[in-house]
Amino acid sequence: MDKKTQKKQTESPETGKILSKPRIFSGLTFILLSAVLAFSFISYLMNWKADQSQAGTMLDKSIKSSNIFGKAGDWLGNIFIFESIGIASFIIAFLFLVVGTLILKKKIFKPWKTFGHSLFFICWLPIFMGALTKGQGVLGGVYGYQIMDYLNSIIGTVGLWTVLAASILLYFILEFNLRPSSIKAKLDKINENTIGKVKSMIPDSNDDFEADEELKEETEEIEEPAASRVTVSDVTNSTSNNSINTIKEPEPVSIPKGFPEVPVSNDIETITTPNHTSFEAEPREVAQPVSLNLSTKPIVPVSTPEEAFDIRPSAPSSAGNTAPAQENIKFNVEVAPVIDILDDSDKKSQELIEKHGLYDHKLDLAKFQMPPVELLKDYGSEEISINKEELEENKNKIVGLLKNFNVGIAEIKATIGPTVTLYEIVPEAGIRVAAIKKLQDDIALNLSALGIRIIAPMPGKGTIGIEVPRKNPTMVSMRSVIASQKFQNTDMDLPVVFGKTISNEIFMADLSKMPHLLMAGATGQGKSVGINAILTSLLYKKHPSELKFVMVDPKKVELSLYSKIERHYLAKLPDAEEAIITDTNKVINTLNSLCIEMDTRYDLLKNAFCKNLKEYNKKFAERKLNPENGHRFLPYIVLVVDEFADLIMTAGKEVELPIARLAQLARAVGIHLIVATQRPSVNVITGMIKANFPARAAFRVISSVDSRTILDSPGADQLIGKGDMLYFNGNEILRLQCAFVDTPEVERLAEFIGEQKGYASAFLLPEYVSEDSTSTVGAFDPNEKDALFEEAARIIVSTQQGSTSMLQRQLKLGYNRAGRIMDQLEASGIVGGFNGAKAREVIISDLHSLEQFLEDLRS
Repeated sequence: MDKKTQKKQTESPETGKILSKPRIFSGLTFILLSAVLAFSFISYLMNWKADQSQAGTMLDKSIKSSNIFGKAGDWLGNIFIFESIGIASFIIAFLFLVVGTLILKKKIFKPWKTFGHSLFFICWLPIFMGALTKGQGVLGGVYGYQIMDYLNSIIGTVGLWTVLAASILLYFILEFNLRPSSIKAKLDKINENTIGKVKSMIPDSNDDFEADEELKEETEEIEEPAASRVTVSDVTNSTSNNSINTIKEPEPVSIPKGFPEVPVSNDIETITTPNHTSFEAEPREVAQPVSLNLSTKPIVPVSTPEEAFDIRPSAPSSAGNTAPAQENIKFNVEVAPVIDILDDSDKKSQELIEKHGLYDHKLDLAKFQMPPVELLKDYGSEEISINKEELEENKNKIVGLLKNFNVGIAEIKATIGPTVTLYEIVPEAGIRVAAIKKLQDDIALNLSALGIRIIAPMPGKGTIGIEVPRKNPTMVSMRSVIASQKFQNTDMDLPVVFGKTISNEIFMADLSKMPHLLMAGATGQGKSVGINAILTSLLYKKHPSELKFVMVDPKKVELSLYSKIERHYLAKLPDAEEAIITDTNKVINTLNSLCIEMDTRYDLLKNAFCKNLKEYNKKFAERKLNPENGHRFLPYIVLVVDEFADLIMTAGKEVELPIARLAQLARAVGIHLIVATQRPSVNVITGMIKANFPARAAFRVISSVDSRTILDSPGADQLIGKGDMLYFNGNEILRLQCAFVDTPEVERLAEFIGEQKGYASAFLLPEYVSEDSTSTVGAFDPNEKDALFEEAARIIVSTQQGSTSMLQRQLKLGYNRAGRIMDQLEASGIVGGFNGAKAREVIISDLHSLEQFLEDLRS
């Protein structure tokens, strides 16, 4: 620590902790404010009638104040005492004092207990004073008078005093534990102590006789050759285990010959150590606290067992003593020297936090403004209008139809949503559920509805649901769901707001918990609008440093609106011209590049001992990870594929395999997938993909076969389109009305973000070289070898792992250069050929052989 830093810091005499000058200044400021408030209040109470009118005339020099702090004191007294909480304002001054002492690290008060008591008195003391003075004077303040007057008008004077007495009684019961059982226990304890003292003052001959008999028996036992023995391992084990062990009463064993005799007593005193380990030891003065080495190895004392523990039988006591003989056990424990075990990385991180504060990933774009809600179009009131005639008509038709098929209904109720109405029916006893499910087409015919969906039975309810489309559906706009308190106050990592449920509640989901989303729907049914709704909700909630998108758009027109936010939110390959990928070959390279990014992130998490991205970023923000070791703040990456079927048709397995690998592994490192397709057939959405996409969203599809492919159940073919969707999260299927966001709204949102200052370029993904370009290796020319060839060879041989990604991490290279170095190592005979997903074979076994090989290459 330099001299300047030493001058800016001082040490607290009580805690021994270093306090910075800002902390000392802040603490003294709070204490000074406490004193100013207290004396202002006292002075105000003494002359409040004369000084009250002067509180608003601070700028008038002709009017003088009698307050000790002048007109400022009058103003403070008027604000806190008269217009607020009366004499309870002194508690505010006291809280300033408490905060000041806490900042100075003076543990005078218990913080939480003090604040709790203060809050109680701030709430009830003004009311009590207001009731006591009947609103006269300033002791209760405006708050006390108003609350007192309101309670008095509601429950009367007797009720008011009953409430006050009950609150005071409850406070004392909770504070002093005045329960009947505890009071009785305390009284019994007092009685026992009193009776014991009285008995001790009255001599009894029988007691003397019994004491003589006990003394005689004790003397006979002591004369026998017996002793107690405690081993060193008992103490050392208790020290190494860092636990509180009680040394039990020693059992008598034989004494070795020549063992000296000392009087024995039961006087045992406990030495308390800083690590809460207790030993039974003789009382002695200790200049400093005894500390113990918490290493896993046992501590072996230097002294011998005879020196460490001195236990001898005592001689018979004199006949005149009435007390029985006691044992005196002396333990001399030699403790290892104190070792202060602190993690150096934790010390360094604390120093960096004190110097620079927590790492802020938003500093690069510190002036970035999140988009306002006004960019989205306001479609007016979205309140659901209830058409009672329509409800009654549909109810009568459903009941009549089921009655015609001998299906009795015990109860029916309706829940009105934005686009559909849910009729829940309770069938009579003895009616089979399958009999109602078979009548789906008949109900649709009778209601003249576009599509009827029967839920039999409804999850968690003893009812059967019949969803009937409304004649006049209500629009759900993106602005209404984005502006809702549920979305604005959410603490989800990647909040995605879909729209509203059938009960008109806003539905949100966390993409990081899904962790991937599979979407399907026929053309024109709202699938692209659903993707825009997901992207819009993420853009409204996440800073550019926290989120990056990889967009794949084979149709070339759906996601082109987001090209304006390339330098803020998009990610691409280093050699790519555009961030939004439309070429199938570039899609393959991008997906494989994401796999490399995933592997790199897993290596970073492994080195940081973290299980997921959230823990890693928290550790990095606390400056516990060194950027020189390759650590960096990792943003979430969301891969958006608009038309997956086209990619499968053109690339097939080359796309399916990296997609499946990302879906299996990428969740923990913050890479999430949103895959959409118009054709949810089994040759597009294969079993491998479906198994790794537990969350699925289905818009209207053509056939029930497609519905079963995407949802594993029918129903999506009965949707009415225009954003009507089913969401499956692995447990149950929910019917939602997707929020509508129009193209001009997305354009305004993208323009607002794109016009702000962004990064120098889009987020760069790792370089990827296809297997075709890396599989052909020409003849090795020593004169054209890379400058890092020998260093790379040493790394490969020392680790015995021929991995290009490992070279990339160790040497901090791009993937292209690391691949060329690996080709040169293969051509020179150091590593074997390409082995698919496995690492290459390392032909040279040790570094000594490698050095000879490199020497031959140089010559």
